[in-house]
Amino acid sequence: MGERSDFAPTHRFEDCGLEMWGLIVPLSSSRMSSKTSLGLKEYLVLLFVVLSLVEDSSASASMMDDCAPQSCGNVKIGYPFWIFGKQPSYCGFPPYNITCSSSSKDNKTQIPLLTVAGFSIHVKNIYYNNHSIKLALARYDTDDPCALPIINATVDIFPFIRSSSSKQISFLYNCSKELPFYRNTSCVVDSKPVYFSGEYNGSTQLNFSGGTCTLVVAPVMGYFDLSTDVNYTVLLRAGSLLNWTAPDCKECHDSGGLCGYNSSTVSFMCICHDRTHLRKCDAGDSNSLKDKLRKAGLAALAGLVTLACASIFLFYRYKKRRRTASSKYLNRNLSHPNGTEIAAYLQTNLFSYDELMEATDGFDISRELGDGGYGTVYKGKLRDGRTVAVKRLFDKNCRRIEQFTNEVEILSRLRHQNLVNLYGCTSYRSRELLLVYEYIPNGTVADHLHGNRASEKILTWPIRLKIAIETADALAYLHAVDPPIVHRDVKTNNILLDSGFHVKIADFGLSRLFPVDATHVSTAPQGTPGYVDPEYHQCFQLTDKSDVYSFGVVLVELISSKPAIDTNRQRSDINLANMAITKIQNHELDDLVDSDLWHHSDESTKIMITMVAELAFRCLQSDGDMRPPIKEVLDGLRAIESSRYKADKKEKNDGQIQDDAVLMQNIAAYSPDSVAGKWLSQSTTPSTSQ
Repeated sequence: MGERSDFAPTHRFEDCGLEMWGLIVPLSSSRMSSKTSLGLKEYLVLLFVVLSLVEDSSASASMMDDCAPQSCGNVKIGYPFWIFGKQPSYCGFPPYNITCSSSSKDNKTQIPLLTVAGFSIHVKNIYYNNHSIKLALARYDTDDPCALPIINATVDIFPFIRSSSSKQISFLYNCSKELPFYRNTSCVVDSKPVYFSGEYNGSTQLNFSGGTCTLVVAPVMGYFDLSTDVNYTVLLRAGSLLNWTAPDCKECHDSGGLCGYNSSTVSFMCICHDRTHLRKCDAGDSNSLKDKLRKAGLAALAGLVTLACASIFLFYRYKKRRRTASSKYLNRNLSHPNGTEIAAYLQTNLFSYDELMEATDGFDISRELGDGGYGTVYKGKLRDGRTVAVKRLFDKNCRRIEQFTNEVEILSRLRHQNLVNLYGCTSYRSRELLLVYEYIPNGTVADHLHGNRASEKILTWPIRLKIAIETADALAYLHAVDPPIVHRDVKTNNILLDSGFHVKIADFGLSRLFPVDATHVSTAPQGTPGYVDPEYHQCFQLTDKSDVYSFGVVLVELISSKPAIDTNRQRSDINLANMAITKIQNHELDDLVDSDLWHHSDESTKIMITMVAELAFRCLQSDGDMRPPIKEVLDGLRAIESSRYKADKKEKNDGQIQDDAVLMQNIAAYSPDSVAGKWLSQSTTPSTSQ
């Protein structure tokens, strides 16, 4: 059982390391003496020793870069909080992971959300100077005047405690009789009116003349004059102030470090430039002159040895590459004045920054096509007349260079009709990192299902089924190449549609080349909430079945027209995968499938939708071993499509649609009963990827 691990943050030596150290090594055979005192083997051993000395420092610098505070909407996110999907889990304590979600009112507005005690909570602001945070239940963000506090929700919820500066208001539920001295909210819970009892001081009377009520207390920032008409929804929506209980970061921060969480020791750690420490940076016991001189001497020696070893290493690497590289790529690219070596090595075209600036009118905001996982995409027109999509990475650091090179390396070696074509890129030494793709005119599948183009209702059932087949075909291709590729971010936002509504899968920044002899790759989970394989999220083991799970979510989106995550749905249905598992198990497809699609379809189409739902059910199993390989999913989708053509042909020849029994026989291998019988007894509802 093979395994490959990249849990610790690492970077390619040739892509980031030399540029960070400021080394520029001229590679010329005339400068390499044939009488070098050390052979290649000895140099490589020495290189390994030196690299092991600087490994901790390099990894720690990467960790500090990963854990630098980021913004979600107008809230700055830093220790003990961390952003799920954008930062590694060691950047903060486990209970404090924040999901950066799009607002239901404006898809471009980002809202930070916490999930605490099963409730989705909107983070209004974080005050790091006094360890306090302003929170409000996400359900208050709606305009519903009856979005009341949740019964049994406590004021103090782990890991937060109510701030001493917060106030409290109370509501009375389930009252057994009318309350003449309390204000009726005009809202009803369990067929009984809800009363607003104003400020809560611990003495609200619950027993009155033989009647009883249930008291629900909600923390707020202040009060209204209860003698006037009270708009309690304003108080609830404004949120309340609570304090967090995570360890203090001041000592680590003052020493120049960033605070984090060590999952191995289940404790606080201080991330420093050299390595991680228990409490603060430079926490050694000795500060003597002798110790400082020793460290300085070691640093100088390491620098000299590293320079020598790097020169030898790069020289032999250059000689080997020169022998194996084809003259075609060398002749085409070596004449370019800026960073031609990456274009030749990755076999793609090189664009200048100025050329792409001109093509996009200086990255004008009017040319924005959307935001990707780590960059903004612009529509542009090249000097040769081609219309292109230009991805502009958000910033330039080692992590971005790694993602940039990863996407170029993967897309430049792939050829499939359902994968987006990469035209080229800038050099990684360019002012900014830019990728140039073919322009896909019809937007994303997400746009048409539940985005800004959903009202057009262009995606009929045959188109949706074709989208599913072509997406599965592309993923099957990725999993079959040598070495296999796991996309790791399969979602409807990354499935583009061309002018003929054919699929083009994009965004390979998180993709992984999968070792042929490995059963999985151990790595920190990355991806988009709602699509991340729960087994990968829990066990840190990436497999090709992780793509199958994400594709299962895509299948459910195609039949339901619902987004993968929607905080406006009931709490149990916020995660679409969980919702789909429940609805399919309970035979409640009419509650899951898009009502327009379901009620305007004939019986044969409804059966095909049912087949796709059951196929999605298999893909969404929490145990990866129970999911089918993507090739089997593709075969199932093609069989379903084939049944549609058979049904159409039968209707044309006989003047009527063949009955359900015959249609089911055509796709017996994928019938919902056989699938359900096999899977329902073994399945468990997958953990939410949120």
